[in-house]
Amino acid sequence: MRKLFKIVFILCVSVVLVQCGKDKYTVAKGKVGQITTKTTIKDLDKIFANDSVVKILSEGAKGNFYFQDDDVYEVYEKGGKHLLTIIPKEQLDSTSTIKSIEIFDNRFKTETGLNIFSTFNEVDANNVISNIETSPFSATIFIDDLNATISIDKEELGLRDINMKKVSKEQIPDLAKMKSFIVWFE
Repeated sequence: MRKLFKIVFILCVSVVLVQCGKDKYTVAKGKVGQITTKTTIKDLDKIFANDSVVKILSEGAKGNFYFQDDDVYEVYEKGGKHLLTIIPKEQLDSTSTIKSIEIFDNRFKTETGLNIFSTFNEVDANNVISNIETSPFSATIFIDDLNATISIDKEELGLRDINMKKVSKEQIPDLAKMKSFIVWFE
């Protein structure tokens, strides 16, 4: 009986640890790991207590209004690996919630496995693409079901010249790699 209890206890603890590990890196609409739409900037130090949060603060209202930068919170794992870049909705306000999170680590992924190393084929097969916008150097793909944007460098599209020609979904090669993966909380 005691041996059976130990086995059941070990199984329960294992399941809890696996679920916690998954949740730490889950990406969904309004959620990146342990960060949700209700998370404030002051919560970041607690959430990433075992990591390093680098705070790059703007000048706020004292700075040049037309060129005012966003506050930036970069999260690095011990050892220096860049995990996330977090932008708050309000600058210089520790009670502000999150505006956006750029993902740099492939452990952060959706239920379908979408992560920063995914190809366009994986993005297209598992998500609803609502729009594609073009900039001089990249194409930005809007994914409504995640409230996310993915940028693909124009070189991945086979386009070498700098232009603003519209890029269609059909023009993007299946194996095109992401340049950035941003989840929006607005």
